[in-house]
Amino acid sequence: MTDAPIELVPPDPRWPALFAAEQGTIAAALAPWLVGAPEHIGSTAVPGLAAKPVIDIMAPVASLEAARPAIAAAAALQYLHAPYQAEVMHWFCKPSPQHRTHHLHLVPLGSPLWQARLAFRDALRADPSLRDAYVALKQSLAITHRHDRDAYTAAKGPFIAQVIARAAGGPR
Repeated sequence: MTDAPIELVPPDPRWPALFAAEQGTIAAALAPWLVGAPEHIGSTAVPGLAAKPVIDIMAPVASLEAARPAIAAAAALQYLHAPYQAEVMHWFCKPSPQHRTHHLHLVPLGSPLWQARLAFRDALRADPSLRDAYVALKQSLAITHRHDRDAYTAAKGPFIAQVIARAAGGPR
């Protein structure tokens, strides 16, 4: 199975509405396993940020084990489950790895991953210079790692970790 190449597009003002529509669908279908409202994360959740045109949704669950039945419920919404970072989340893409419109991350509420993803999103929303630095990094990496999503994601890691550490009051 081949993944789609990494392509960044200019910010799209429709992204929040696309999230809101999918949020309602997910909240209804996965209600038995959710312990809060799904959150819009990733680059499409940050106004003014170029991104892969994929809406990232993080939905809070009590635990990965308790949410295991939600995998079948998500499949009914055309979400394909993959064992990506299975120790910290249940991860899905929709409708296929070749043409992604949405990612769904079922993450334990309050877990380090939950907190980090929201901290990173909120830091980018609050600081235009940080957002611009992230865009420049992503554009460079999208060229270098166009056909390797794992390498693209890994190469963003140090920047993301630094932003999260700053948000937590760590060294600058």
